[in-house]
Amino acid sequence: MVSTSGSKTRNPYLEMLRPEISDMDIALPAASALLASYLTMGALPDPIMFIIAVIGGYAAITSSYVYNDCCDIDIDTINLPERPLVANKLTRDQALKYAGFLFLVASAAALYLNPESFVVLLIAVLTISIYSKLAKRMTFLSFVPVGIAYGLVPIGIWLAFDPAGILKEPSYGSILPLPAIFLGLMMCFTDWGFTLSGVARDVEGDRARGAPTFPVTFGIPATAKFVTFMWVVGVIASLAIGLTAKIGPIYFAGALLAGGWMLVQSFDFIKNPTEERGGRLFLQGSRYRGIMFGSLILDVILCILVPAYSGILW
Repeated sequence: MVSTSGSKTRNPYLEMLRPEISDMDIALPAASALLASYLTMGALPDPIMFIIAVIGGYAAITSSYVYNDCCDIDIDTINLPERPLVANKLTRDQALKYAGFLFLVASAAALYLNPESFVVLLIAVLTISIYSKLAKRMTFLSFVPVGIAYGLVPIGIWLAFDPAGILKEPSYGSILPLPAIFLGLMMCFTDWGFTLSGVARDVEGDRARGAPTFPVTFGIPATAKFVTFMWVVGVIASLAIGLTAKIGPIYFAGALLAGGWMLVQSFDFIKNPTEERGGRLFLQGSRYRGIMFGSLILDVILCILVPAYSGILW
């Protein structure tokens, strides 16, 4: 949950949504919905449900960005003085209302889709709020709730199309199939790497404001090694998604090529453990996940529309 820089958006409300990483934030709920619908029904999801799921998932993710900005004004004054709140483009009260609005959009979507999705949303929002409000100022393990919260996002979307059967109509399979579990784990692990690479860029402000983040506590070189390990585990989990879902070659090609590229960038961070390199790796992590989820979207559509396609590998 790191504020990013480099956005050219002038509208402060749009800028707080982190448009520079929106490819990842939109592709995640879209891929989760398509894969769940394919494995459950062998068909494309209902268009209305799909649109609601994507909007709801995006609103849930971006509400946490806005709330995080409200909690980090003092730190962003040093690290990212161009952020809307620091630059006085919005007041903190306006930003809090905006975060609340986005949460309401996400809640309405989740309640419409499946009350189980709403329960997951509440847990995820509570978890990420603990990070923004408390954990970042208290412990070097503050990145842990961030990964857990983002790992819950695809789970909440998944339950909308493949209910566990606890709060709504029964599902006669497992509570969560293996592809959904690996999807959540992949998001969790890669988000630990994603978040900490951005936190490495923000060492100056975190240290000045007394936030004992992982890079402040252990240094950027140690952070780079941990980040790389998280990306390695995340790439392995991405392959496990395809293996357990038995989907086609386009996904594996995208996951392997993008994953290999991401690992090269991570090892370069180990060689060049600087704040600036951590910031670049943060944005590169978004590109990797956008490409990986984009490959998953295309692959699942082909599996549904061209039945022989999935048989290429299986």
